[in-house]
Amino acid sequence: MLNRVPTPVPVPVPTQEVPCGTVLLRRGQVASRALHLLSGRVAFGVIEQGVLVHQLGAVEGPFWLESAAAMLGLPHAVDALTESPVTLQTMPLGQFKSYLKKLPEPVHTWLLDLAKAQRQQIEVAVSRLAKDADARLAEWLLRHAEPADAQGTLAVVLRDRKRLIAAQLGIAPETLSRVLKQLRDRKLISGGGRILNLLDPSGLQSLAGI
Repeated sequence: MLNRVPTPVPVPVPTQEVPCGTVLLRRGQVASRALHLLSGRVAFGVIEQGVLVHQLGAVEGPFWLESAAAMLGLPHAVDALTESPVTLQTMPLGQFKSYLKKLPEPVHTWLLDLAKAQRQQIEVAVSRLAKDADARLAEWLLRHAEPADAQGTLAVVLRDRKRLIAAQLGIAPETLSRVLKQLRDRKLISGGGRILNLLDPSGLQSLAGI
């Protein structure tokens, strides 16, 4: 599920025992530490009202948990819940990044590229599980928006066929066409063909839940 970085931990880091059913990571919280799972099992997915309602996968130690968020300085993209008693090592984020920078430059760059690709995959997977078609498309439009003029207007250039875009969003092409029409009717976007203008980015953010 989440890309590995070299193990074991290179410097002495205290360990802690965590019981089954403990939430280790929360979506949307900015990563402030790196968690190294020494033993036990942890599930990843979407937690709602304290329950893991959508599971994307599970890992067993030794494993770095959601290392992409720590490497890229981003909020966590998934929730993480222990499925058994686990043993963890917690490394401060600064110490974790300092260790990575000591790696040979090609290795460091390669790990960052892997983290970025893995992050994109998880965001798409979580979006399909937790959001409806309107929210998925709104988020996709915002993620692909580019400045259209000096006034700061945003637009999206559709470089792929709509069938491929629909596949990325996990919806049918007919659903994509319907949702695009709804967004135009709501004055959130305008345009057609290859270029879509984002008339109300704030409205799209609200719809996307971001």
